[in-house]
Amino acid sequence: MRPAAIRTALIWLALASAPAGALEVYTVVGDTIPAPLGGKIGDPERGRALVLDRTQGNCLICHQVPEPNEPFQGTIGPDLAGVGARLDTGQLRLRLVDASLLNPQTVMPPYFRNQGLQDVAPAFRDRPALTAQEIEDVVTYLASLRTP
Repeated sequence: MRPAAIRTALIWLALASAPAGALEVYTVVGDTIPAPLGGKIGDPERGRALVLDRTQGNCLICHQVPEPNEPFQGTIGPDLAGVGARLDTGQLRLRLVDASLLNPQTVMPPYFRNQGLQDVAPAFRDRPALTAQEIEDVVTYLASLRTP
């Protein structure tokens, strides 16, 4: 998708708490989703727990975070130390929601999309991997990582 199309695109997302197929609209502006999903306010501690959770967020499979006691951190994706100084909350939000809107070849999975997915585990069919609240929690945690 071209940047001009991204700026004006309306993306439909499923709410994990809503019945399957229920959709919520958010707006992509440039390389951001400026408004919090569902108007939710993120909690950095819950976001940290999701980032470190190897079954739900599973961020550590590809990324490193400034958590020296966490073994086996990935190197496929960018190091997340200092990411809050490099990207604003809207940029972080878009990358979590669906990084393929910026780069169709990305290996980053969409965490808040339920359409056009392949090989989805039964627990995640017709649902995003993370709820709007969980996305906002992770965004808030990542935004707090200001030092490389």
